[in-house]
Amino acid sequence: MAFELPELPYDYEALQPFMSKETLEFHHDKHHKAYVDMGNKLAAEAGLSDLSVEDVVKKSFGTHQTLFNNAAQHYNHIHFWKWMKKGGGGTLLPGKLQSAIDSDLGGYDKFKADLIAAGTTQFGSGWAWVSVKDGKLVISKTPNGENPLVHGAEPILGVDVWEHSYYIDYRNARPKYLEAFIDSLINWDYVLERYEAATK
Repeated sequence: MAFELPELPYDYEALQPFMSKETLEFHHDKHHKAYVDMGNKLAAEAGLSDLSVEDVVKKSFGTHQTLFNNAAQHYNHIHFWKWMKKGGGGTLLPGKLQSAIDSDLGGYDKFKADLIAAGTTQFGSGWAWVSVKDGKLVISKTPNGENPLVHGAEPILGVDVWEHSYYIDYRNARPKYLEAFIDSLINWDYVLERYEAATK
């Protein structure tokens, strides 16, 4: 199925002051759109345009790097927009998610510190993740557009640490951006939805 640029689930001002209208306009309208356009072109050329984005990501990993880059970034961003909301973040998590973070990740404070560390220490462009692997939550980081799907895990939360995700608002202060993302932007309801789907 052809890739489509999704509408943002909120208006361009909704995430201010933690993520500006200007960042969302560049990131969604320009960067994400470019991944969609190039991904569609390359998937069609590779005869994979009938597949879901997840299947294109898995099939192209290690075999067609340019297609993988664009398909994976499209997949990552489809969810990234939904992983944020106005008035998000903070420590009031759905009970089931809190229990999993307590048992698998050592509690909220350790989860926050470890996710910030993963995002901060990812050299260059990439992502930091919370995923379900073998029934348990794990924190990881990946370069460029790579994601946990190609490592046998199901991502339930991801934060983009490419510079275009934060440079307009935070300049080179990546840890400050990551802290704002966790404290003020995460849509815990969507994280729970992804967690429940991954642990059925």
